[in-house]
Amino acid sequence: MSRMRIFIVLGIAVGLGGTFAFATYRYIQNTPVREVRLPTTPVVVAAADLALGAELRREDLKVIAWPSDALPVGSFRDPQEIVGRGLVQPVTQNETVLPAKLAPVGAGAGLPPVIPAGMRAVSVRVNDVIGVAGYVLPGTRVDVVATVSPTNQQTDMTSKVVLTNVLVLAAGTRIERDVEENKPISVSVVTLLVNPTDAERLTLASTEGKIQLALRNPLDATAPPTPGVRPAVLLGYAAPRLAARAAAKPASASQSPEPPPPPPTVEIIRGDKRAQEIVRQE
Repeated sequence: MSRMRIFIVLGIAVGLGGTFAFATYRYIQNTPVREVRLPTTPVVVAAADLALGAELRREDLKVIAWPSDALPVGSFRDPQEIVGRGLVQPVTQNETVLPAKLAPVGAGAGLPPVIPAGMRAVSVRVNDVIGVAGYVLPGTRVDVVATVSPTNQQTDMTSKVVLTNVLVLAAGTRIERDVEENKPISVSVVTLLVNPTDAERLTLASTEGKIQLALRNPLDATAPPTPGVRPAVLLGYAAPRLAARAAAKPASASQSPEPPPPPPTVEIIRGDKRAQEIVRQE
């Protein structure tokens, strides 16, 4: 009998619980949803990933609704305002197109707008060896090593680092590397970003001798001075005179000149008095 009472109480509890849950569900479903609308403003964003130097087309852009209280500074409302302008920085899909990533009006697209004011882009011919087996990609930094003879004599042939920490703008016709694969590419021309003085040095080195690119760590900004090396020094037949001379200059500059020797003197004794007389040479 007691067991029957337990089942009856359990059934009543389950029924009441189910009824209460169903009533709660119906109440939530019938409660009206309150919609909150935020004021928005049309903003131009990229419809796809756009590479550095690309010329913007209408199909590259789209307009989305952006919250008015969080508008990016300088954002555009109409795509026609920026159609035809070039990109000086890459833009990812759905990213807002801002003035800082656009070339000036009338500057065009491609590589020229990417060159900062006061700098120059100089292209040099390379092969797989000079181009560090294809790992010289846009955005990497290199040193330029020149091998040239100032007297056209083989014994005077010298290899020396002439430019350091130079930015690679383009490899072949590409001014942006493949970020996803990041694989080496085979190119015949590398374009470097240099100032006008370094452009002269690079042009002379590539025309009068041979150049080699040395790939750098992008976080390494050091530029240690190098004396250069000649064949005799490389093979151990001669001492590195340039290095010894460069090391001797700071030492000689730090030493003070030796004082002149004292003039000759004669000691004269007169009684209990002594005197020093300087001997003058006629």
